Amino acid sequence: MQNESGRWVIHLPISVPDLVRARIFARTAARVLARLSARVEPAGVTVSAEDEQCVRHWVFCDRSLPGGGRCVLAAEHSAPCSARVQRLNRRAF
Repeated sequence: MQNESGRWVIHLPISVPDLVRARIFARTAARVLARLSARVEPAGVTVSAEDEQCVRHWVFCDRSLPGGGRCVLAAEHSAPCSARVQRLNRRAF
């Protein structure tokens, strides 16, 4: 089977109890899969309620950054946009 664009999109239903956990799980899955293949587009990841799949919630911010690139932080983040995810210093805990 062929299509004109030559691209196929994978839809992978995964059930979680709420929007916060859905975004966390989707962010984690997208970052892991992006390390495995350059064809993964994390910026396009959305989540939705099972019975409202037409209402999608963005997972990543994806705003343009000065000097090029895109913000990789979670959607609706409160910190300034960044091209890199801020890691916690685990030794501080």
